[in-house]
Parts: sequence; C-alpha cells; structure tokens
Amino acid sequence: METNKIYNEDCLETMKRMSNNFVDLTVTSPPYDNLRDYKGYIFNFESIAKELFRVTKVGGVVVWVVGDATIKGSETGTSFKQALFFKDCGFNLHDTMIYMKDGFSFPDKNRYYACFEYMFVFSKGKPIVINQIADKKNKHAGSIISGVNRNLDGSTKKMSCSGNKINEFGIRGNVWKITPQKSNRVHPAMFPEQLANDHIISWSNENDLVYDPFIGSGTTAKMAIKNNRNYIGSEISKEYCDIIHDRLNKEE
Repeated sequence: METNKIYNEDCLETMKRMSNNFVDLTVTSPPYDNLRDYKGYIFNFESIAKELFRVTKVGGVVVWVVGDATIKGSETGTSFKQALFFKDCGFNLHDTMIYMKDGFSFPDKNRYYACFEYMFVFSKGKPIVINQIADKKNKHAGSIISGVNRNLDGSTKKMSCSGNKINEFGIRGNVWKITPQKSNRVHPAMFPEQLANDHIISWSNENDLVYDPFIGSGTTAKMAIKNNRNYIGSEISKEYCDIIHDRLNKEE
C-alpha cells in the first residue's frame, strides 16, 4: 500500500487494504457526540476500532482524542464507552491523558467550564517505543535525591535513585496544556500541531508509519513529515483533502 498519501475515502476502505500489523502509531481525534458539523458525515465506531486493532503492529499505539457532549443535563460518557470497547477489541489502555485547552465553550450555569479532552493511549501489547518528553522544570534541580520506599510489610528500603542529582528538567505529567496554533479555521476542529507533534515523538521513531483515520485538515501528516515519519491519512471530504494537499505541499 502506498504511504505518504492522503486517501479521499472512508477510513474503513483505507484500512481494508492494509495488511495485519501494518501501522506503528495512530494519532487521531474522531468526530464525537455531534459536537461539530463534519459535512454531514458519520462514522461506524465499532468497526473502526476493530480494524485499528488489526492493522496496528504488536507493540504499536493508538492515541484517541475525544470528549463528551452534555445532553439533557448529563454528559454522554461516550469517551468512556469507546475506551472500554477498545479494550474489548484487545487493546491495553496504556494511559488516560488529558489535553488541557486554553479556551472553552460557556456551559450551563450549573457546571464548571469544560476545558479539557481525554487522550486515551491504547497499546497492542506492551508499547515498543516510549520516548518520554522531559520538559518539566524541576524546582529542586541540582539537589541530591534522598529518601526511602516503604515495603508492603511496613519496612523501608533506600530508594534506588538515592544519591543522584536532580536534573534541571523532569518528565512531564500526563496532563498536557497546549495552546493551539493560530489558523484561519479551515476545519471545524483543527488538531493542535503541538499535540500531534508530541504524541508522534512519544510513541514512534523516525521512519515509522503514522496513521490518522480522520485526518481533517492534515495536521497529523504535517507533523509526521516534520519529524521524519511516514504517514497515511484518510479523509472522506474532498474539500478537506484539497486543504490538506495545500498544507502538505509547503512541507514536502
């Protein structure tokens, strides 16, 4: 199957042509709970989840960025239902991460502002690639680590890292606050470039294959190119595919 290409079709048609264990990493934000208008297109979640499991390599990862709508006074819980279905398909729920937004939509007066989405990280077995990003400033940088770990029976033992110096930067947490890039809103829900970039760096290596079944305006492909990864994207809208090609022509 040809890589480094955007396929103007339903992602199920694209994945149908992929062999088993084909993709190293999937990074995507699917349409969910009708929170946006995607030209009237809908998607078959369960069939897509099953196909993603088939085409993902053993040790590969799927990053699934979703949120929930509030309908008749209750959040739908669609995100959790999808996460549990991915587990039923055979994926491990490797990490439940949070994408903290700068902006938010004003809610009803009886609830707090909705300012995050879930970033579920699913793995097919144990992830092969984990390149943790270390950009969290340590306020005790330069100090010497000391302390003990407590055993199950209540006794203590010296920490294995005791005596080491604390680095200037530590590994970031699993709540990521990311400011979206400025855009002319060519797509109703543009993926933040930094979000796609950081997941691509975290869960793949150079020359790996990154897939986005709902590639929208092409952000996942753009960041794959910037990080020397191969990519495949599926996008059912011809209009969005034209936007993607314009963006990627500036990168390739």
